[in-house]
Amino acid sequence: MTTAWGEFELSRFPEDPRDRLRAWDASDAYLLRRLAQERIPLSGTVVVLGDRWGALVTALAEHGPVQITDSFLSQEATRANLARAGVEPGAVRLLTTQDPPPDRVDVLLVRVPKSLALLEDQLQRLAPAVHEGTVVVGTGMVKEIHTSTLELFERILGPTRTSLAEQKARLILCTPDPALERAANPWPYSYALPEGIGAVSGRTVVNHAGVFCADRLDIGTRFFLQHLPAGRGPRRVVDLGCGNGVVGTAVALADPAAEVLFVDESFQAVASAEATYKANGVPGHAEFRVGDGLAGVAPGSVDVVLNNPPFHSHQATTDTTAWRMFTGARRALRPGGELWVIGNRHLGYHVKLRRLFGNSRLVASDPKFVVLKAVKR
Repeated sequence: MTTAWGEFELSRFPEDPRDRLRAWDASDAYLLRRLAQERIPLSGTVVVLGDRWGALVTALAEHGPVQITDSFLSQEATRANLARAGVEPGAVRLLTTQDPPPDRVDVLLVRVPKSLALLEDQLQRLAPAVHEGTVVVGTGMVKEIHTSTLELFERILGPTRTSLAEQKARLILCTPDPALERAANPWPYSYALPEGIGAVSGRTVVNHAGVFCADRLDIGTRFFLQHLPAGRGPRRVVDLGCGNGVVGTAVALADPAAEVLFVDESFQAVASAEATYKANGVPGHAEFRVGDGLAGVAPGSVDVVLNNPPFHSHQATTDTTAWRMFTGARRALRPGGELWVIGNRHLGYHVKLRRLFGNSRLVASDPKFVVLKAVKR
């Protein structure tokens, strides 16, 4: 990526030479170009929100920016890209969406996230630190910026307009109004689960902003909850890609002797899972971990892995994440251990499971979803 601050070699995380997706896009380049052309001062506290793979903070590292991200993978990519660029450790401050934001923000650069709720939550959290002189610039591809996106900036920070599009990217230009009255932050959001879904029927679920289907139970999870493995006893169960943790909580409620590990690469998701677990007074033992799937779990240490893998990485449709989750599960499972997967019928996960495990059994199906089980031999 060539910028006014130099040329940078950037990669996603985990690095894969077969991955043809870039670690930056036209919207990152547009924002950096605008900062240089307009000679926007980058003094004081520079905060970069939603920097997907660290492209923005790597380019601006000499200004000591603060990165705020919901993604463990994005944070790891940022660390690798900063090191590759020869940036001294500590020159860029890396925060998560669950960390307290800086007390004062002089420049706020926002890479618009896919989740409007996450954008709302983070703007609400940052608004008290924004002042009249704060420079606020958002960026995203044209297809990612909607009227509702602009309305959020306007409602939470102040008057907002957009730039002309360049290479299918657009900028959001906001003038902060410290006197603006804004409603309270609605996140996190809680609701009662419906009946007929096993051990979590009628229980409370807590969702931080940005978690999938934060205001209702999605139909895939509802189907999965009706067909979870029925084993009992001192076993180790992983809710892999746990989201709000409702699946792992269901296991813990049905089997207090089970040890449940909740894993997700989203800091918001793991916070939601822990809040959901605690809200229901579950008596068993649980661990909550933000990370790259099962990368930190010892081989052969798990009895059951429950997984509803995503098939999108930001705007790209890909099965790379699912494949890495499946391979990680096989490594972590004990002989005889089971991987239970729910997915849309058309994704053909049974083919991948048979290739990896040598077996795959259909547990349940409806017109839209299948629940599959693979056993480690």
